[in-house]
Amino acid sequence: MKRMQAATQLPIQEISANAVFVEDTTCTTDICQGQLGDCWLLAALSCLTMHPNLFVKVVPPNQSLTESYAGIFHFMFWQYGEWVEVVVDDRLPVREGRLLFSYSCTRNEYWSALVEKAYAKLIGSYGSLKGGNISEAMEDFTGGIAYSLPVSSRAPRVMWKALSAALSRGSLLSCFIQASNYREIGTVTAEGLVKGHAYAITDTDTVKKLAGEALLLRLRNPWGFVEYSGPWSDTSKDWDDVDAAEKKRIDLKNSEDGEFWISVEDFNKLFDTVELCSVDPDPIVEEDTSTDPDSPADPPSAWTLSSHKGSWVSGSTAGGSCSYPRSFWKNPQFQLVLAEHDDDIEMTPGEKKVAEKQKEKAKQCTVLVELLQKDRRKKEKVNFLHIAFHIYRVPPKRRGLCLDQSFFSFKQPVGSSGVYQPFRAVWREVRLDPGNYVILASTYSPNQPAEFFLRVYSKTGNNLGTQDFTCSTGFLMVMSMPPVLPEDRKRVQKTFDEVAGPDDKLNAKEFMKLVNSVLEKDYQLPLETCRQLIFGEETGGRSSLTREQTEPVLTSLRSLQSIFFKFDQDSSGTMSPFELSLALQAAGVQCDGQVIQLLWERFGSGELHLPFHGFVACVTRLRKLFALYKSESNPEVKDGGINTWLLRLLTV
Repeated sequence: MKRMQAATQLPIQEISANAVFVEDTTCTTDICQGQLGDCWLLAALSCLTMHPNLFVKVVPPNQSLTESYAGIFHFMFWQYGEWVEVVVDDRLPVREGRLLFSYSCTRNEYWSALVEKAYAKLIGSYGSLKGGNISEAMEDFTGGIAYSLPVSSRAPRVMWKALSAALSRGSLLSCFIQASNYREIGTVTAEGLVKGHAYAITDTDTVKKLAGEALLLRLRNPWGFVEYSGPWSDTSKDWDDVDAAEKKRIDLKNSEDGEFWISVEDFNKLFDTVELCSVDPDPIVEEDTSTDPDSPADPPSAWTLSSHKGSWVSGSTAGGSCSYPRSFWKNPQFQLVLAEHDDDIEMTPGEKKVAEKQKEKAKQCTVLVELLQKDRRKKEKVNFLHIAFHIYRVPPKRRGLCLDQSFFSFKQPVGSSGVYQPFRAVWREVRLDPGNYVILASTYSPNQPAEFFLRVYSKTGNNLGTQDFTCSTGFLMVMSMPPVLPEDRKRVQKTFDEVAGPDDKLNAKEFMKLVNSVLEKDYQLPLETCRQLIFGEETGGRSSLTREQTEPVLTSLRSLQSIFFKFDQDSSGTMSPFELSLALQAAGVQCDGQVIQLLWERFGSGELHLPFHGFVACVTRLRKLFALYKSESNPEVKDGGINTWLLRLLTV
């Protein structure tokens, strides 16, 4: 039995003596899928070849395997708001002298294999390319917005017109047949189509025949073989009714190259979903009432774009879904200000019967929001979190303020991306009245750390105004001090009479014994925290307290214990990080969101549960910092505000 040769990497010129980067021109047949499950990537690349202006952005021209050859190539990919250059060498995986992964039909053309290698480097490895959604690659090749369109949502002629208009606008189009289960993926239907497999839609045309005309779509299987065998396929007798000039016009080829024609009627019967990506969010997703394929397409709309990078941090901003009301409000919040409604909608005679509905729509703003989670294809793993966004209308009195738990407990969203989905991106087009809104981005479960990218498109000249909320208060934070309780005064006096030394002061150990005699067992303080409490007072650098200093500290600890009780719902002696800001508010403190995050990292030690002594240490530190800020005489410090000052001190 012949043993299979192991894969290795070789320079291109050792693989083929006649190797070229591009042979003649680039086209869909330059891309054939090898032994890697990345049809989603290669189908998008096939689509890209149909749009030269987009193609040269990804594959810069004037690269060669012969002239001024240096053994490296460079490509450009869109990554979350910016174009990133990726440089690769000319070594490609081979087995028995043939490319292991993507290759060209001509076997001596290598641009597609090098694009595949560059994209693999971008996201982690070749292994990271196994299995995916074509919308990911479409967006990374164009920087556009990718949509899913159910084929059943359009009548055949309307679908043909919509896809034709999308292609004319430079959109990338793909389609697939949904597999009902994992075992069906890759199986071939009676018509020669592969289930769960991405096909590129590369063209549409109206073909004249003896009896009328046919509306056709041209598709390509990235495998480079296994073609559709039904009506209008390469060898179909339907072509007998089409004259030679018409066949030449559409460049009909009877070859096993993975490319074929199909009527729009059969397309609607056999395929389930169309994936399309437009550089601008043109209205392909909107209802199109026209059924005339020859009627002109709607003119493109003007869009304003605002984009933002953010992150979900465990214990801080990764609050989870609204199923977790105590932490949902901690998710990143973004302002959305819609000042102008869309331009008045011009109605055709056929739309007169819906005039009132259109009139109401014209008073609203069209907004498209997309949320993408970043870098989830690293190290040969695909680990997409379930993500979603929700949009809330903000009443005038709450504008410009971070929205707290009470707001989200009683408000319903006016728009959302729908159910939480484990996709790289979720999007939704919504129509909203002019006004102020907040967009809240979240994962389904709390404490799932990840980075994300949010982009918002709006028609007309709206000021999206989307700055990430840091939940700033904008005023000086004041910490309340409860009055000394009579029982605490008596306990302190008794302790001092019994154990205080000649200087009439308590050292750290004596103070610890006193406070722990008052606090509940699960909330008692270690010696180090007691030292911090002492140095939080004006002691002249000595680690001891007077009677007058001890009384208010003891009463304050009682108060902090009662506050902690409220947030220690499971009586575990710990508190959730999401509730630190609420607990601090109960103690008389209002903090910026970034300050809260730094406090947690310092006093929670990176854990997801804060013990009582950590809460006490946090409050003690804030008391000292507030006192220092209040006594600060430098006007530049005061002009920057207390939040800026706290952020600087907490990071040193």
